[in-house]
Amino acid sequence: MIDTDVVERVLASALAHGADFAEIYAEDKRSTSAGYDDGRVEQLTSGRDRGAGIRVIAGERTGFAHTADLTADALLHAAGVAAAAAGKGSGARATALGPPSASSDRAVVIPDGIGKDRKVALLARADEAARAAGSEIVQVSAGYGDSRKHVLVANTDGVLATDTQTRVLFRVSTVASGDSGMQTGYESFGRTGGFEAFDQVDVADMAATAAQRAITKLGARPTPSGSMPVVIAKGTGGVLFHEACGHGLEADHIAKGASVYAGKVGELVASPLVTLVDDGTMGDEWGTLAIDDEGNPTRRNVLIKDGVLTDYMWDLLRARKDARRSSGNGRRQSYRHLPMVRMTNTFVLAGNDDPDDIIATTANGVYVKMLGGGSVNTATGDFVFGMTEAYLIENGRITEPLREGNLIGNGPQVLRDIDMLGDDFAMGSPGTCGKDGQGVPVGTGQPTLRVAALTVGGTAA
Repeated sequence: MIDTDVVERVLASALAHGADFAEIYAEDKRSTSAGYDDGRVEQLTSGRDRGAGIRVIAGERTGFAHTADLTADALLHAAGVAAAAAGKGSGARATALGPPSASSDRAVVIPDGIGKDRKVALLARADEAARAAGSEIVQVSAGYGDSRKHVLVANTDGVLATDTQTRVLFRVSTVASGDSGMQTGYESFGRTGGFEAFDQVDVADMAATAAQRAITKLGARPTPSGSMPVVIAKGTGGVLFHEACGHGLEADHIAKGASVYAGKVGELVASPLVTLVDDGTMGDEWGTLAIDDEGNPTRRNVLIKDGVLTDYMWDLLRARKDARRSSGNGRRQSYRHLPMVRMTNTFVLAGNDDPDDIIATTANGVYVKMLGGGSVNTATGDFVFGMTEAYLIENGRITEPLREGNLIGNGPQVLRDIDMLGDDFAMGSPGTCGKDGQGVPVGTGQPTLRVAALTVGGTAA
């Protein structure tokens, strides 16, 4: 996207007025999306977004400017704007750029080469399968998306890295109607990879699952309220750990004192059963990256091991301040945004318990098959999550479906209260993590597990 000699000139210009560090992040992204609603194509779009962001750091001040023009003159102007905003620091000299560190794109079927008719055919197939699940299904919507992004990152520490990132996404939403009103079902699939992903997943099966979820909820009873054991099915509960403790382990929250985990490295913060990992190198999962958005290789980072807090997640800026190296967790939504500490694929490792035994040894409680959205206060760890599919556990058996309710608790307390951990680890659905107005793709996962006591917010008397 940008010649190396231009990159070197821009970085040198950014340091010319006494800054300590400068960086260029450039991207060229092509994307396609299609929507299918009630048997017809509602939208089919393609787009391209191309540009660069320049960050300059002088002492504690950061200047940032971005441009959609990748010519040398435009980049030099943006560097001047960012440098002026940062002001003067102690001054630094740029380290010569190393040889390009190219992250080879895996062999993928590039979505751009697939006809739009084949993409729409996936949507039509999902619509047909959802409606075939039962006459109760009165509304179906499906969506397809793909993107292919070329990235270049260079900085005055000598980093010069490139990467190509390809992703595909598919989702199905259904509405079922019955005597008790209307209920919804949802299922999604996403991969860091190309169109070959649809050889591995059947969108008709996805649609049937979403439809059956909605139909089952038509016969649901009110969710009980109070503190009780909660069993969370494999895969779906990873989002709880992402929100309830993952954000609290990001180094920017630690530096601000806005995390319950600040100053607790080496302490027991969870049940000894729990090992929590963030791993940006994880196959074709949704949050996988070869390099982060600061040009650092992504890594497998063990955050909690056997219940003991071992480390935080680091971006380049916080790592420099603490004389650390980045953990590969510097991420940004696009070239228009500054990077910050973000998760990639965050998950709890499998334990040794049989999932059937976890249910059988729970006399009474709630079994959560799918969690919905939630929110957390990182300073306290308090959270609220919706349950989009849940069942009653009675006498060690899963019985009646429950209407949607909430899980209410505290992240550190939930980590301590995990008393059984299954051997059936699975990753969950693709997610978008929002933080400070930016969204990035992330993955989550966990085995079936039991929290000994968790507050359930339902409507049952």
